[in-house]
Amino acid sequence: MAAKRIASSSINWAAIAEKVPENQRVFFNALKGRSDGYLRRVLSNPESAPKIDWAAYKAKVSPALVDSFQKQYDAFKVPYPSDKYSAEIATQEQQAAKEIQAFIAGSNERIKVNQAGIAKWDDVLPFEEMTLEDFKDAFPEHSLDFINKPTFWPHTPEEQPGYKPPKDQVAAH
Repeated sequence: MAAKRIASSSINWAAIAEKVPENQRVFFNALKGRSDGYLRRVLSNPESAPKIDWAAYKAKVSPALVDSFQKQYDAFKVPYPSDKYSAEIATQEQQAAKEIQAFIAGSNERIKVNQAGIAKWDDVLPFEEMTLEDFKDAFPEHSLDFINKPTFWPHTPEEQPGYKPPKDQVAAH
């Protein structure tokens, strides 16, 4: 299998650079520098090996010896490793894409819920402008209801008549 010539980097460095945090920027620049150096070294070499003028060698050296060298040279093939990881990487990429889509869908749901909560607070009067009646209307579960549920100061559950502490607190004393 013949290896294809690398013409340029297939890595989108600008897209990666946007996602690199500031504390990792030095490591990112080092990686990019090594990658660019490797690409420059590859591109500095010719695409194919230079052609050998076998006739010139035959005129100066024994033709039988040159023919033997030529046969060996033509028979020599550089072994390139087979690509056995691209399929596995593609599978992992598809799996990650599914996980990303699931995360995005979940995040969008959380955003909707949180925006609904924010919208609720947009409708509430600022606490500085709120009266006790406004507070009771906005937060009935937290407001004091002196008519239906009268309480004694400081209006905490522990200070009210008939209060019984939870069982786990009784066992601790």
